[in-house]
Amino acid sequence: MTTEVPDHDDDPAERKMRFLFALRSRGVTDSRVLTAMERIDRGRFVKNIFSDRAYEDMPLPISCGQTISQPSVVGLMTQALAVQPRDVVLEVGTGSGYQAAILSLLARRVYTVDRHRRLVREAVDLFRDLGLNNITAVTRDGSFGLPEQAPFDRILVTAAAEDPPGPLLAQLKPGGVMVLPVGQSDAVQSLIKVTRTDQGFDYEELRPVRFVPLVEGIASE
Repeated sequence: MTTEVPDHDDDPAERKMRFLFALRSRGVTDSRVLTAMERIDRGRFVKNIFSDRAYEDMPLPISCGQTISQPSVVGLMTQALAVQPRDVVLEVGTGSGYQAAILSLLARRVYTVDRHRRLVREAVDLFRDLGLNNITAVTRDGSFGLPEQAPFDRILVTAAAEDPPGPLLAQLKPGGVMVLPVGQSDAVQSLIKVTRTDQGFDYEELRPVRFVPLVEGIASE
């Protein structure tokens, strides 16, 4: 007679513990961010053949030729954004909806825009299923932001532009913070934090990253 040994890889508690340990080991230490990332199941945002890799710290392909960022980068960007409970946040690049879902647990209201209608539709369905009622997702050219809802306390951009787009800078409140990757080359991109001051904008370089490019216009799908 043999005894079955439980597979701890399939144990949700064990998997969650490893997931959070990986985040902390890569510099995500903010307790509110960690709690939000513990509550939002990344597995809900990863589909098809990649679903079994949802809890690994790596970017994965999603629809429309886009990617879901690796969890540690999501955590570090969210941490740098320093979202407060009363903040209104704009996210440029909805993608899978994972980043917006995390932001929704930290902010009062999240607006998220993407140029791909399909991604917006799929994200809206997920937000509804998860009961995340403080997210508004819109199909839009993200390089122009969302002027009708501006100004924003925080802006997060999940695609790389050569420089911070002027319309997004203009939509940031005084004292507000924007976190975004800059640099068009896949090999040379930097994550930067922009803070709007009374005198202008302060820029802080955070770390090297790799993101899909910020593309103007609305996609055909």
